[in-house]
Amino acid sequence: MPQNEYIELSRKRHGYRYDHFEKKRKKEGREIHDRAIQVKKLHGLKAKLFNRKRYAEKIVMKKKINMHKEKKVNVRKEAPDKGPVPAYLLDRENQSRAKVLSNMVKQKRKEKAGKWTVPLPKVKAVGEDEVFRVIRTGKKRKKAWKRMVTKVTYVGEGFTRKPPKYERFIRPMALRFKKAHVTHPELKATFFLPIIGVKKNPQSPLYSQLGVITKGTVIEVNISELGLVTQSGKVIWGKYAQVTNNPENDGCINAVLLV
Repeated sequence: MPQNEYIELSRKRHGYRYDHFEKKRKKEGREIHDRAIQVKKLHGLKAKLFNRKRYAEKIVMKKKINMHKEKKVNVRKEAPDKGPVPAYLLDRENQSRAKVLSNMVKQKRKEKAGKWTVPLPKVKAVGEDEVFRVIRTGKKRKKAWKRMVTKVTYVGEGFTRKPPKYERFIRPMALRFKKAHVTHPELKATFFLPIIGVKKNPQSPLYSQLGVITKGTVIEVNISELGLVTQSGKVIWGKYAQVTNNPENDGCINAVLLV
């Protein structure tokens, strides 16, 4: 049996087959038609799962296209008044091309897409078996539908637990945090600020929904104590920060403010 990366090794030594790239191009061209034939045969749950996956792919593709496409518009440029204009020049206008998308609009789009320039762009994946512990219930301990969250979580101020009998995800009181140590990268100072909510956990949308805080999670903190104001003079109330440590190991949440 061949061992290790023998194909890559062969390519390094002898190069590709003369028709390798042509075959690859044709195979990629056929894939679309093959997939279309398979999709026509799908029905029920498999069809739903495929449609959901395809829908997500299309959204990502459209976002990339819109990012690369620079939308431009014609803006009238008022020339300085040099006296009366001849009749044959009245219909002409001095136009200059200007980009429509301002920095503010781009920032809003990034927030909507869930993309920020973060200090930790990549984090180690955390499996469900590490985050959730199976809780067995029932007289003979045969039921195993309950899960205990083993990571640090955040729940809102007005949070009320479901009746224990019907609660699927149990978030222990000892692992619920309400404040975080947030460092301002420009001021080089750390503040102990209250958490408003969990914006996005890169591991899973379920973790974001449950308020699970792991390394790399983007949280929203209340920075009204810092006294930061906008250009119009309004006090900035909430801002995003990324968690940079493992809170369940350190017993506290350390984060860096996204400015």
